[in-house]
Amino acid sequence: MAACGPQVLTSEQAWLKAAQTFIQETLCPAGKELNAQLTELVIDCVKTVWLSQEKRPGFSLPLSYSFVSVQNLRTHQRLPCCSHLSQSSSAYQVWAQGSGPNGNSLCQERLLLLGTLTDLSVQEHRNGSLYVRDNTGILGCELIDLDLSWLGHLFLFPSWSYLPPARWNSSGEGHLELWDAPVPVFPVTINLDPLTPIPVLYPEMASRLLRPRSKLRVMQRNLAGELVRLSALVKSQKKAYFVLSLGESSQAISQTVSQVSIIVQIPAQLVWHQVLRPGRAYVLTGLRVSKVRGQRYYVWMTSPSSHLMLLKPGCVQELELEEPFLEADPKPLPSPRKSQDRKGLKGLVRDSRLLHYAGTVTSVLNEPAGLYELDGKLVLCLAYQQFHSLRRVIRPGVCLELRDVHLLQSVGGGTTRPVIAPCLHGTILLRGFSYQKPGTRSSLQVHGASLYQHLVWERQLGLPLYMWATKTLEELACKLCPYVLRHHQFLQHSSPGNPSLGLQLLASSLDVLAPPGSPIRNAHSEILEEPHHCPLQKYARLQMPYCVPTLATLIKEGEHRAWASFDPKALLSFPETAHLPSCQLNRRLAWSWVCLLPCAFHPAQVLVGVLVASSHKDFLQLRDQSGSLPCLLLAKHSQPVTDPRLIGCLVWARKFQLVVERDVRSNFPSWKELEVAGFIKKRQARVYVQFFLSDALILPVPRTTLHSATPSAPYTELPCLERPHIVQSRLFLLSHKEALMKRNFCAPLGASSEMPKPALSFCVSGSWLGGTQRKEGNGWGLPEPLREQNKDQKVLLIFLGCSVRWFAVLHPGQVYRLVAPGASQTPVFEAECSSCMSQRPLELAGCVSCLTVQDEWTLEFHSSQDVSGVLGIPEALPKSSLTHLLSGNFTDSLVSFSAEILSRIPCGPPLTPHWMQPGNTGAVRRCVKLTVALETADCEFPPHLDIYIEDPHLPPPLGLLPGARVYFSQLEKRVSSVPLPHIYLAELLQGNQAPFRATASCHVVFISSLQLLWVCAHCTSICPQGRCSRQGLTCPTQASISQASIRLLVEDGTAEAMVTCKDHHVAAALGLGPSEWTSLLEFVRGPGRVALRFSGPGAQLESSASIHEPLTLFLQTLCTSPSVLRSIVLSFELERRPSNITPLEPPRLQRFQCGEFPFLTRVNPRLRLTCLSIQEPEHPSSLGAFASSC
Repeated sequence: MAACGPQVLTSEQAWLKAAQTFIQETLCPAGKELNAQLTELVIDCVKTVWLSQEKRPGFSLPLSYSFVSVQNLRTHQRLPCCSHLSQSSSAYQVWAQGSGPNGNSLCQERLLLLGTLTDLSVQEHRNGSLYVRDNTGILGCELIDLDLSWLGHLFLFPSWSYLPPARWNSSGEGHLELWDAPVPVFPVTINLDPLTPIPVLYPEMASRLLRPRSKLRVMQRNLAGELVRLSALVKSQKKAYFVLSLGESSQAISQTVSQVSIIVQIPAQLVWHQVLRPGRAYVLTGLRVSKVRGQRYYVWMTSPSSHLMLLKPGCVQELELEEPFLEADPKPLPSPRKSQDRKGLKGLVRDSRLLHYAGTVTSVLNEPAGLYELDGKLVLCLAYQQFHSLRRVIRPGVCLELRDVHLLQSVGGGTTRPVIAPCLHGTILLRGFSYQKPGTRSSLQVHGASLYQHLVWERQLGLPLYMWATKTLEELACKLCPYVLRHHQFLQHSSPGNPSLGLQLLASSLDVLAPPGSPIRNAHSEILEEPHHCPLQKYARLQMPYCVPTLATLIKEGEHRAWASFDPKALLSFPETAHLPSCQLNRRLAWSWVCLLPCAFHPAQVLVGVLVASSHKDFLQLRDQSGSLPCLLLAKHSQPVTDPRLIGCLVWARKFQLVVERDVRSNFPSWKELEVAGFIKKRQARVYVQFFLSDALILPVPRTTLHSATPSAPYTELPCLERPHIVQSRLFLLSHKEALMKRNFCAPLGASSEMPKPALSFCVSGSWLGGTQRKEGNGWGLPEPLREQNKDQKVLLIFLGCSVRWFAVLHPGQVYRLVAPGASQTPVFEAECSSCMSQRPLELAGCVSCLTVQDEWTLEFHSSQDVSGVLGIPEALPKSSLTHLLSGNFTDSLVSFSAEILSRIPCGPPLTPHWMQPGNTGAVRRCVKLTVALETADCEFPPHLDIYIEDPHLPPPLGLLPGARVYFSQLEKRVSSVPLPHIYLAELLQGNQAPFRATASCHVVFISSLQLLWVCAHCTSICPQGRCSRQGLTCPTQASISQASIRLLVEDGTAEAMVTCKDHHVAAALGLGPSEWTSLLEFVRGPGRVALRFSGPGAQLESSASIHEPLTLFLQTLCTSPSVLRSIVLSFELERRPSNITPLEPPRLQRFQCGEFPFLTRVNPRLRLTCLSIQEPEHPSSLGAFASSC
């Protein structure tokens, strides 16, 4: 210790010198010398606090502590910290345990803070806030229990914490939290009790002076009573005020029987709000009676001479009033109330409960919206009360006392926990600071306070709707920020004329749920009127209007519902399915689709995302933080979208169709195993959305926010639509667009010598409309004169690389402006053959020049009506004539037409090349077959066409679904057919003029042959007793299917035809119903095969089984019965196409016997037909060619 003495002395001297310097610079009045008494008082004060808790031998001064000024705190302290002079390190560890197990406690700094406690701000204004001031600056502070006598005095703050401004808030200021009572440097003068008792009025008598006829209200009075209610501190642009209520208790019933309200609005008295504590008794002097502007009642108000003091026994004396004022107060008039029990809501509107509650904040749910968690079980909503000063204090660990707050249970709208919400009538009292430092706040927790205030104070939203709106805005922000939008752009509400994007998205919904025009909240009425009325008093449970899922969630839910509803039996048509072999059965199940509407989800879903174009896809996409969703967007009258400005816009759609295309690979042996899911080997889904532009809200997004700073951001494919200042453009009319696919193009000069690889690209052909135009101000100058006036202006544009992104918005028949950066003297649009393309493709395209669109070039849509001086712009898309489509003379021509899709199935290619013939080991080519009905105005029965889509055009474009109306451009015609006309059979003998498919009314003359059999579903061998008869190898399945065929002779009076029917058409030919047909097939299962043959009417039967078998006898009787030999309506096709039919024999003479008279006539040869369907005639008497003359 002796050796340490000089060292300690030196340390104390250095510490004392630093203290003197600090006191001189920070605490001494400006311009005055150092006051020795002040220095001594400060050091004594520090010693007293330092030695008050425990003994520290050898150190009478806190040498490890240093003095800190307000300026140093604000300038150098960047992290939250605390300082506890009266605690040791071990005591701090115990103190820090209050922050919980996560160890997020405030770090301890050894700092000594002194300053003057004041309610004067930097601008020397008083607004009810507290500050700590020294010579270097001023800092806002919070104090749990304030004594008015402390104001204006110099204090040492023994226990405090400092929270600097958040990093995002560069203009903000930190604040202090004063944990313990400050220690005065100078003795504080204690207010002595008055020499004579103060004459006071108690609440019951004071309320009588508020009557309209009272003559004594012009005098100032003193009021005394217990503080029973304290309102919030209301701040507006004009003034700030709060209301306190003094009450008078009855000892008989132990409750307040009368009370009187007092308005405090003098700026110097606003600090009383931090002093007043409910349950304590106070005296207020110098009060006057005044009428509230805009109201019909009188209240007590403070005056500039008013004072606040504690009520002490013996210091007051009740004031005696004259006799007329001792009359009972008349029954108060009922306050006007706006009923919210509207028709239709009776029984649904609930009343909230008014209560007091004390609890601890356990989580910050949404700070800008004023949402917190209390005690892990309640939601605290501060939005309906001004809580500017509390916002900086409230964090997990803060203890609050809530007085006269509303409890709302089961509010709905996505909120599952009870909600406590104070209105202006109640108040929030700080009961304890938090041990924890503030958590790192995300951008979502920073911005949007003005937007949420707008929802409450201007849109007048009730609590259930407000909770739903905040939840929806939070979901939207998580979907779109920060890569698509910045949080401040989405949430920051600047002005009513410039609302945030978030408010624009919710505006239409809020207009329906809470129509504008509701009365603005009146703070005086909300605080003073009895019975109490405020927006929180009554509420109705809100059924969630909709939710805003992420695109990834929407895709996942769509796939889940699509596969949950997948039923193979529902996708197939019986009885045809029962006769399909395994390969055909599985092909029918290979593709299906389902369409989901928003109402199919609960709650309904809303589609939100940014519309983007990709340089790798032929469709537009919606994107958010979770991913992308292919999108088919249609404009007016189901026209495609042509305006490139839509790319990059924010899209909000409540009406849309979520389409899920299901692709299945299966190996079902037969239709009987369709319920066994194990036969499905692979399945995948293609999900996209389609909607109309008129059903969506389109909001432009500032282009600077479309790119992320990180290279891995999912939005790098978004085109930058910002143009340089020096630009040139040229209009062109698009006449034809080719498909997007990989193509080989000649490499430009100077490129690498390596063999170029096929690149994804497309070409469009069109015509220039005028010359190049230069940018002039905000518009375009006049077109420059062409170098060669007589030169054809047709051009071929090639889109490669990033320019492929324009594919989805380029459509034939539209006018576009091609915009390119460049120097003023560079004519970029007049370069010919800049793509190194040979002249032969240009000649085939009918163009004289070609141009490669550069990546940095952009497109603008230009209405054809605005193009002046240009004629010949077609208004409709070109279409081939019906004669052209159906004629067999143009098998290799290109055709364009509009049609409605009837069906879509995967299939094999219609024309298989030699390398795909049976026996070739090449890969199987994919193909999709569309059956469409032509849109024709001059044909009663629209012709049907088959369209085959093969690689590289697979998968097919979005929207090619049954029921869709599609324009097909430049398809190669291979096969065409006409609708099924109703003809006479003799018309089929006219050669090439006869239809390939038709319908005829005819009569069944006799049955030529009938065959019923059961075959293996895998190898199609006969299956007697349901077992495959194949020798040697064993089939992988024992499943069998039934097959049937029948040949019958029909005639209609003009000709005869031999018709072949198969499978379920056999049941129709025999006139059997479904149950009868099934029973017949079960009888055939035993032998496995039954075949009958008749050589002619009345001829001998030939059978594969004994003719005496019951089954054979039944079939023989059935085939010769009138139920089979009857009149029918037959739809058929020729067994061979007309071009392959062998020339028919000439008619031959044949003798017929009719009664006693023989007839000799010429008979045409029999036709050979394949049955498409058999129907019963509606009017049997009208059948036949000569029925009308009989």
